[in-house]
Amino acid sequence: MITSVVRLDDVPASERFDFWWQAVARSVVSVSASSDRAADFWAEMTTIDLGSVPISRVRCAGFEAHRSMRRIRSSDPEAYLISLVLRGSSGILQEGRETLLAPTDLMLYDTSLPYKAWTASDPRDTATGRHQAGSDGLVLQIPHDALPFPAPEIRRLLAARIAGRQGVAALLGDLLRGIVTRSDELSTADVGRLSTVILDLVIAVLAHELEVAPTPLLTDPGRTLTLRIRAFIEQRLGQVDLSPAVIAAAHHISLRHLYRMFQQEGHTVGGWIRQRRLERCRRALADPRLDGIPINAIAARWGFPNDSHFNRTFRRAFGVTPAGYRWQARKGRLIRDN
Repeated sequence: MITSVVRLDDVPASERFDFWWQAVARSVVSVSASSDRAADFWAEMTTIDLGSVPISRVRCAGFEAHRSMRRIRSSDPEAYLISLVLRGSSGILQEGRETLLAPTDLMLYDTSLPYKAWTASDPRDTATGRHQAGSDGLVLQIPHDALPFPAPEIRRLLAARIAGRQGVAALLGDLLRGIVTRSDELSTADVGRLSTVILDLVIAVLAHELEVAPTPLLTDPGRTLTLRIRAFIEQRLGQVDLSPAVIAAAHHISLRHLYRMFQQEGHTVGGWIRQRRLERCRRALADPRLDGIPINAIAARWGFPNDSHFNRTFRRAFGVTPAGYRWQARKGRLIRDN
């Protein structure tokens, strides 16, 4: 399992605050931030790569962060974020809803909508004069299209407190804490299984919070299998050998059954894989953080090892070459910045 750690120990004190938020932009999402501890800021982030649902544990001094429409237009992973507070307190304002969270609480918010977020120290740390008084929490990233709920229903839950001491929310919290605590005991083979379990629990938590009555969307085994297969594909888009045969074997179904499932939704298996890969490439080409990465490297990262094939496929899908699309994205950013 791939784990990365960001620390500030070797960064000059005067550069730590800016360095930290650049790291947050790379790992989670881009924001503008301020802190009364900016001059002596401390922070640490451990990110566990679980494919389409990475988890980050973030410990840091108190801060206030804003995500504006300008930043969203510049770079958006199009994801929902779920925060779990471990220590201290945090809050968020989104969609006109403002919520303060305490340890064990969870909260959902959307990277595609503006928000303000903040954290505060644990009062016990402040009272005892603890040097690194601050907050401690987990952030789970989930692609928009990984959840089976209509967007208006999801928006009802944005910036709302989800009590995490009991029920299915407690199960989700326990699982996330366990993965972070014991990540060194987990293998890369565990990634697919764990991400599927996490996604199932997230769906269950949100369904409970929405008070959704049992419907075919959530209880039909066929629909559940479709969601699992899509999650499986999402986690392996960069693997060139991803094929209908591999997908069918991994889910113990026949190729004919797999083809029929996608046909019922108006897709082919190969077409769906190609569409998701192209979307990942499109996002990467528009991301200013990846401007220095060659186009062929981005294409290869998302399952297109042949340059000419990628260029033709991208142009057919978006009406412009990959190079032209990247140029348009850069030009658009320059116009907005000026």
